Amino acid sequence: MLDVALFMANAAQLKAVLEQGPSFQYYAALVTLISISLFFQTVIGILLIVMARLNLNDMEKQQHLNLLNNIATILVFITVIVNIFITAFGVQKTGLYPSYGRRLY
Repeated sequence: MLDVALFMANAAQLKAVLEQGPSFQYYAALVTLISISLFFQTVIGILLIVMARLNLNDMEKQQHLNLLNNIATILVFITVIVNIFITAFGVQKTGLYPSYGRRLY
């Protein structure tokens, strides 16, 4: 369920960044990082489904399951690091977007 919550949070962050538009200082970096995070989360979800369907008691499949588990663990670690960077760049939907070049009187 945490993967689903993080996926939804990343989708909301991507929406906020896209609403702020390319004039946002870290627009390209955040769109890239959030897209990478969403991709890794999708791959992790698929890996978890595949691992759940394989029989752990079958000796022939244990080495394969161990490899899949290691790959999923590495991807989870990378996803956490990517989300730390997303948080560091500060995605915030404030409702007040910068208006460069315009003066409000």
